[in-house]
Amino acid sequence: MEILNASLVNWSRAQFAMTAAYHWLFVPLTLGLGVMMAIMETNYVRTGDEKWKKTAKFWQTIFGINFAIGVATGIILEFQFGTNWSNYSWFVGDIFGAPLAIEAIVAFFLEATFISIMFFGWNRVSKKAHLTATWLTILGATLSAYWILVANAWMQYPVGMNFNPDTVRNEMADFWAVALSPVAVNKFFHAVLSGWGLGASFVVGVGSWYLLKKRHVDFALKSIKMGAAFGFISFILLVVTGDGSAYQVAQKQPMKLASMEGLYEGKSGAGMVAFGILNPNKQTYDDNIDPYLLKIELPKLLSLLGYRDIDAFVPGINDIVDGGYTLPDGEKALSFDEKRERGQLAIRALANYQKAKQEGRDADAAEYKNILHKNYVYFGYGYLTKGQDSIPNIPLTFYSFHLMVIIGFYFILMFAIVWYVEHKKKMETARWLQYITLWSIPLAYLAGQLGWIVAEVGRQPWTIQDVLPVQAAVSGLSTGNVVTTFVLFATLFTLLLIAEVTIMVKQIKKGPEI
Repeated sequence: MEILNASLVNWSRAQFAMTAAYHWLFVPLTLGLGVMMAIMETNYVRTGDEKWKKTAKFWQTIFGINFAIGVATGIILEFQFGTNWSNYSWFVGDIFGAPLAIEAIVAFFLEATFISIMFFGWNRVSKKAHLTATWLTILGATLSAYWILVANAWMQYPVGMNFNPDTVRNEMADFWAVALSPVAVNKFFHAVLSGWGLGASFVVGVGSWYLLKKRHVDFALKSIKMGAAFGFISFILLVVTGDGSAYQVAQKQPMKLASMEGLYEGKSGAGMVAFGILNPNKQTYDDNIDPYLLKIELPKLLSLLGYRDIDAFVPGINDIVDGGYTLPDGEKALSFDEKRERGQLAIRALANYQKAKQEGRDADAAEYKNILHKNYVYFGYGYLTKGQDSIPNIPLTFYSFHLMVIIGFYFILMFAIVWYVEHKKKMETARWLQYITLWSIPLAYLAGQLGWIVAEVGRQPWTIQDVLPVQAAVSGLSTGNVVTTFVLFATLFTLLLIAEVTIMVKQIKKGPEI
């Protein structure tokens, strides 16, 4: 596998990151708003209150606008695996493609089938049939998210596979290990809950806008009441799944955890940074420069979150690169140089195996195959040159993580206040709170984007953790082709975003049909 030039790699990464970022502007609102409008319609069917029907229909319109553009960006995102990341697709397509195929065949067609009934069936089917179609649409959207996140989680924690040296491809060995990976399950709940939180923030914010304009007051208060309760529960559960994420990252991706905390020197009973400013003068892991200008730490919390033990040793970046510390299973951690040596051994063994097979030297081929399998877990390290190559962008990962956490706790407080004020029947007159909730909508979007930055930037330099670095995963395209498509997609997505915002603002200004 040829290592292509850095320019091509960076442009390919930039294009995928840009597409994913635009896609994630639409998906979380679909997930969150979908559940809320289904609950509103359930209230209508249960109580017969026409106001709940009109509330559900209004939010359904907003859902539809967002859903359509989310589908468009998602399709382009999947095509990029074949266009810009063909080596990756060849190398792991048998595994990575399975959950994506299930998503398309089962989940997407489920939501695509029932969404037509949901939009056009209000006066054509019974109340209960329409409600069933609404819930099945949301179920389909949620299942779509699950299978996509299974594929992503496998990139973070590759399991259930065997490498075939004859085809130079990884093949599925255990479907359920992939589908029910603890990383996948936790990632699914965390991502979906973030969508629910965004949906709640959006509903409460728009409801507050109507109160500020003194329009559709009853509709606004109903939306705010439900949104505040739904949002508070969602963000509390996000804290729980966030704890699960920290644990999984500590066990499966220690370098990512160290990057999230800016932890260079490991320690027992490691604290978690509550607030910190990184030292911009620190350029490499081994330059002996203090990584922090300012740091406020919560004692022993990182050890507790990562290893469920307040005195557990948490390896830092230096420890992971240099090796030698004791792993949770009692083994000694290998250094980067040792991993690279074993990775290069695996790469050479693969080449020698193929040559021996071609020449009919079966005994030699069997020996090389054995060497390959013994060292395959370090295969990707063979493409890296120095320890610094295995470290992600520390400032971007660190600040993204901590800002995401701050925003999360902010929303817990905000939704609690909104619920309390609404419960006291004072929301209609609390203009200060109406402004806060309205202008908090962008923060919910930002938190979701930051979460993906932590997940994906923190994984670098890997497309598949420890197995395939980004340099070896790209297609053999010219940099110019990738730059051209980057500009085209950026223009297209920006126009779609402008169109979506314009249509949604117009619909919101129009208001519900009361």
